[in-house]
Amino acid sequence: MKIGIPNEISADETRVAIIPDMVANLIKDGRHIFVESGAGLKASFSDEMFKKNGAEIVSDSKSLFKKSELVVKFQAPRKNETVGKHEIEMMNDGGMLICSLPPLAHAELIPMLNDKKNTCFAMEYIPRITRAQSMDVLSSMATVAGYKAVLLAAHHLGRFFPLLMTAAGTIPPATVLVLGAGVAGLQAIATAKRLGARVEAFDPRPAVKEQVESLGAHFVEMEMPEDAETAGGYAKEQSEAFLEKEREAIAAKLTKTDALISTAQIFGKEAPLLVTTEMVKMMKPGSVVIDLAAAEGGNCELSEPNKTLVKHDVTIYGAVNLAKLLPVHASQMHSKNVITLIKHLFQNDGLDFEDEITKGTCITHNGEIINEMVKKKFNEES
Repeated sequence: MKIGIPNEISADETRVAIIPDMVANLIKDGRHIFVESGAGLKASFSDEMFKKNGAEIVSDSKSLFKKSELVVKFQAPRKNETVGKHEIEMMNDGGMLICSLPPLAHAELIPMLNDKKNTCFAMEYIPRITRAQSMDVLSSMATVAGYKAVLLAAHHLGRFFPLLMTAAGTIPPATVLVLGAGVAGLQAIATAKRLGARVEAFDPRPAVKEQVESLGAHFVEMEMPEDAETAGGYAKEQSEAFLEKEREAIAAKLTKTDALISTAQIFGKEAPLLVTTEMVKMMKPGSVVIDLAAAEGGNCELSEPNKTLVKHDVTIYGAVNLAKLLPVHASQMHSKNVITLIKHLFQNDGLDFEDEITKGTCITHNGEIINEMVKKKFNEES
């Protein structure tokens, strides 16, 4: 199989889909790897590093797409303004693609993929099952985002995170409140604790209390529903009445909070509103909100994607794709995820659509929509 790794053409994308050290892993399995010149530069991986690991460097994207049976990208396909063609147009008819295709956010790409009978696998749809954990790119990028969110909070906060005992007096630790105890939330908790902060965490799923407390944080209690998560491990969308109870529990903590890290998201839906404008007004002057759900509507009413705002003396950052700010390790983690998926998908002569991972991850194949969630959405809109 000939696998192509193109340059990411999104202006602010810094990561590369597969790093040089892991190219050799695929070559050992008999794959031929093409890498577009400069694909890894923003993540500190040179063309020479790829060549040393057995990859063939291709000078332009058109040639790379033409040579490749399988294209592996980080971001969803888009128009390459430099060559005046969409990346899907440059793919071979019947070719394969592995990329990010956020749930229902790129509906216009599905007909394009089907017209060319392309087989597309979306990394966001890796099932939350034990044997797919090493392929779970959402967890990998959430780990990076949770870590970076705390560093950004520390950067914007005009005070220390840890307890300091100095000749000038004792400085108490900052109080950090983390909303959501998924992968990003747990990493945020762990990072804030390592920086010496006093950490509290809130999540509507009782099952995560033990995990929160094992990291040294205080779990904020409230009356919890029995069905707060799906069978796949994602948080469920809750009623407005329940969200109001959540906001009450969170509001009770905000007057003493220095930094709020918000990570609550619902797969394929808008993020729940957990912090209203009135709640922001309750926070101390100089406090910080880092909203990791900004791209999905935001957990904070005042957050805007990719913007840092000061409202009511509170700094609010609408974080989007924080993983791109740590491209070296984000690329390394993605590489492990995607190579494990490739090895799984192509371990036999053909794709096995009876397999839960293959069927769940595949969006389009041979002119048809395979993924049930995407198919249902298209049927509803047609």
